[in-house]
Amino acid sequence: MKHALVTVAVVAALVGGGVVYSGTQTNSWFQRQPATEKVANISGQTNIDKTAYTSQDQATTAYNKVKNAVVTVQNMQKESSQPINGFSGLFGQNSSQGNQNGQLETASEGSGVVYKIDNGFAYIITNNHVVAHSNALQIITANGDKAKATVVGTDAQKDLALIKTETNLIKTSASLEKASNIQSGQQVLAIGSPLGSQYATSVTSGIVSAPRRELSSQATGHGTQTVIQTDTAINPGNSGGPLIDLSGKVVGINSSKIAASDDGTSVEGMGFSIPSDIVQSFIDKTEK
Repeated sequence: MKHALVTVAVVAALVGGGVVYSGTQTNSWFQRQPATEKVANISGQTNIDKTAYTSQDQATTAYNKVKNAVVTVQNMQKESSQPINGFSGLFGQNSSQGNQNGQLETASEGSGVVYKIDNGFAYIITNNHVVAHSNALQIITANGDKAKATVVGTDAQKDLALIKTETNLIKTSASLEKASNIQSGQQVLAIGSPLGSQYATSVTSGIVSAPRRELSSQATGHGTQTVIQTDTAINPGNSGGPLIDLSGKVVGINSSKIAASDDGTSVEGMGFSIPSDIVQSFIDKTEK
């Protein structure tokens, strides 16, 4: 059965729409403070346990280990005099048309993960389609700080890009897991910015459906690709973000999903990440 592979960068205009809709829902943005009341201590004495609570949940521990290494990557392009329509516009592929002499604006947003900090630079892995056609790049840290970024190298065939930013705002980097340790059925987490920076450092969980899956050139549109298949929710804006195991190591870089077959059959739980060994090979080649 044929199917359409969908990359998961997100256009900034759609982010705004999502924010307006969500903001109209009751109590969607604020958590109510619990009601409190004063109670007189009539008699006796209460002993308070001074031992701090520490989470034993592996998923929470893994997420906290990596979250500050995950950034939002904003693809900045010059304003276009023509509207961006259709499927290609949805993923920022129509940016070469129209007026290219305008002000820079955010054309799309994706995610990225810092894998190295060296001499004041943070080095970030993301997808090629996240940075493609950009006139400039900006990253937003987990704390909301912004910094300019530049492209070090890209590989369109593997859909990978290495970018860097000169900043002292990022203190955390993530490490890559060995691909041979990735197995079907193991629990994994995806961290990124679904629908853009408004939902930065969101985390979803699932399992590895297949540690090695070959996507055809017909599916990718540019050549066969080896990927990790996962049922972890991967949405527009998650592109370039990490898929991590419960030790907090990066097993893959989220890149695409199948949302429906060519005959219109809806599909759920078919996301794809670029395996860590392919990512490491790209890093080694690009850093030289």
